[in-house]
Amino acid sequence: MGAWIDYGLGRMNENMPAFVVLVSVATTGGAVQGLLSRLWGNGFLPSRYQGVQFRGAGDPVLYLSDPDGITPERRRVMLDGIAELNRMQFDRVGDPEIETRISQYEMAYRMQSSVPDLMDLAGEPQHALEMYGADVSKPGSFARNCLLARRMAERGVRFIQLYHRDWDHHGGLQDRMPSICKDVDQPSAALVKDLKQRGLLDDTLVIWGGEFGRTPYAQGNANRDKYGRDHHGKAFSVWMAGGGIQPGIVHGKTDDFGFNVVENGVHIHDLQATILHSLGIDHTKLTYKFQGRQFRLTDVHGEVVRAILA
Repeated sequence: MGAWIDYGLGRMNENMPAFVVLVSVATTGGAVQGLLSRLWGNGFLPSRYQGVQFRGAGDPVLYLSDPDGITPERRRVMLDGIAELNRMQFDRVGDPEIETRISQYEMAYRMQSSVPDLMDLAGEPQHALEMYGADVSKPGSFARNCLLARRMAERGVRFIQLYHRDWDHHGGLQDRMPSICKDVDQPSAALVKDLKQRGLLDDTLVIWGGEFGRTPYAQGNANRDKYGRDHHGKAFSVWMAGGGIQPGIVHGKTDDFGFNVVENGVHIHDLQATILHSLGIDHTKLTYKFQGRQFRLTDVHGEVVRAILA
């Protein structure tokens, strides 16, 4: 979806990617589920729209720093030479991915100055740091990534996606859930509050979602995995804040087991259509031609859920 937003709206800040991904780890040593880069890929859109992952430690983006002995001036000369060779190749074969490569080299060069400033929290007031919680000082924590997300929103990054890598709890819920809630609850609330205090929440849409639904009953051997929960994909919840969404309402309802939707179900395409609407996009008109026909994010589906709009 971030790639589609970049494609539809473009960049607001030419020194930063439009679609940035931050991956968080548990602060108390929980499981580390794998996350593949295709989750923030570009699909069949041109690769210039894929997400850019920022790391929690070291260089935020690999190879962003110049090697020893390479000055910014030498770097500029090298990039100009590479761009000239790429343009010659593009004129010869016409592959649009060559243009993507040229633009991404230039983006990387500009990021060498913009990203270090973004990641430096030295100028943040103490009360803001305390609002996100003690873990804000830990690189790679969800708290720190929420604060970085606010700083990116301030700088005009279109789409910021945060992943937490300890989510697939088939067992040990009594131990893991309090820990993960501690990881995410305070920083999530702080992000919304921080955006509101800075006048950014009206045009920033915050979306929080879990993996998918969980059964309300135990999974597995009662002696070995007494507090486990199995998956089910028929009903799960998200919350949204800002960006033209009504505050303080609940839309939809499940049965008493949390298994099936029984009232005001929202299909994934409806959710996508509503998000695009909040960003000023008619989901039926944002299309990209692929394999002979015009595709859109919602394909041939989706209705805007107007009941949740302010």
